[in-house]
Order: sequence, then structure tokens, then C-alpha cells
Amino acid sequence: MSGPVRVGVVTIASGRHEHLAAQHASLAAGSRRPDTWVLVAMDDSELATWPERDGLRPAVHPVAREPHGLPLARARNTGVAAALDVGCDVVVCLDVDCLAGPDLVAAYADVVGRRPGTVWSGPVTYLDPPGPAGYPLDRLPALDAPHPARPAPAPGEEVDGANPDLFWSLSFGFSAEAWTAAGGFDEAYVGYGGEDTDFGRRLGAAGVGLGWVGAARAYHQWHPVSDPPVEHLDDILRNAALFHDRWGGWPMGGWLSEFERLGLVEQRAGRWVRTAERVSAGRSAG
Repeated sequence: MSGPVRVGVVTIASGRHEHLAAQHASLAAGSRRPDTWVLVAMDDSELATWPERDGLRPAVHPVAREPHGLPLARARNTGVAAALDVGCDVVVCLDVDCLAGPDLVAAYADVVGRRPGTVWSGPVTYLDPPGPAGYPLDRLPALDAPHPARPAPAPGEEVDGANPDLFWSLSFGFSAEAWTAAGGFDEAYVGYGGEDTDFGRRLGAAGVGLGWVGAARAYHQWHPVSDPPVEHLDDILRNAALFHDRWGGWPMGGWLSEFERLGLVEQRAGRWVRTAERVSAGRSAG
């Protein structure tokens, strides 16, 4: 890209207001602020009046909940479209739970500006619970311990040709060119699970590379989780079946295997479904 690069950050949220406030502060404190910050509010009217902080205020775009759950894929597409519509050359999608490292926005602007044909991801550290004063935004690099299941190049390093099945939407940056080639996220995925792996496959099918850039570091704020995420069982089954229809394989294999071990799901006629016992119990109770 020639000339100044205009950068937009897209965050999708439903609840998580404390995490969003901390992310807001981290973006405002970065070595480069986004030129545009788009906040997509999923079924959360309170976000419509999200305040300015240190001169940074988001443009809020609401999306409604769908019958099957939160439309994560559609929300990301909505946010990216809004950023591109106001002239952003580089768009960064950052999960609401993630704090931006001091150089995250600058690093994505640099690498995408130089190499726009690749979608870039940065390492993410999962943080321990914060102390009473919250996370120290001025000392985030001291907490750096990237997740071991993903590539983690050092600051100043870039890794090309990454496995598209390792794509995750916590933190990634791209050009309009790469986004258009991939076609965005598949909005048939609703609720939790599957859309990230599908997007990685879409990148590969479109000939768009996936790379990892060490300077774009993010820090995931702690919150309770369940493993496996039983509360999202129906979403995972529905989205896994959709992925299988699209690509001929099963995503989220670790979760599906653990659900099977727990007696929650089984394979019937080549599909993962709730166990017959659970289905029968559900019908008799309803």
C-alpha cells in the first residue's frame, strides 16, 4: 500500500462491559490508535451509548440476536463492512476479552500495509485473574506467555504459510483485498463454534495466505470457562454439521470426543447428535 494507511479496529460484544472498558483503555494507550473503532453490539442496547475515553469513541452498530443464538459471524461481517465503508485500508478484529498490546495496532498496520495478500494473526496470552486494580496496561509485555496451541513468533518475526485450521478470531488483521477474496465469515454459522475454522478454510480455498506476526500481541482477560463447553452443546452440534456439509470433515474434534465421553452425544448415520437417552428425556420433559 502506498501513502498513509488508515486502520480500523472491529470489536463485537454482548455484555462483557468490564472487559470492553479495559480493551478501550488499551486501544487508547497504544503506540498507534485506530483511526476508526467499530463496536458491534449483539443484542445489547446498553452499548449504544458507550462513552468516549481519552479521545477514542466507537461507532456502534447494533445487530439482533437470531433464534439460534448470537450471530457472531454476521456481527464480524457487519463491523468489517462499516470499517471499510469509512475508508480503512487495514482492519483488525479483536475479541472483546482481549487487551491490545502497546504495538498491536501499529504492527498490523505495518505488516498488512506491506503484505496485503495475507491475513495476519498475532500471539495471544491468556491472563490469570486480575488483582484489585485490574490489569497493568503499562506492563502487559511483562505478562507475555502466548497460548501454546498457536504459533508465537517473537516481536519482529513473521511466519508465513500457517495452517488455516489454526485460525482463530481473537486477534487478526487484513486488507480489503484479502477480505473480499475470502468473502468474509459464513453467516450460516450462528451461536458458538465452527465459524473460525470455516473462515480458515475459506482463506485457503481463495488462495489467501495465513501468517503470524510477532509484534501484534494481545492479552486475553480471564473469565470462567467450562471445558468442554456443555452450555454450547446444541450450537456446536449444529455448526459442526454445517462445517461437515461444507468441507467434508468435523471441526472441534476435541470437544465432540469429550461430549461423547460424557455420554452427551453419539454418532448416528454419520452425524453427531445428542444421545438417544438425552433426546428421549428432553421430549418427555417437554
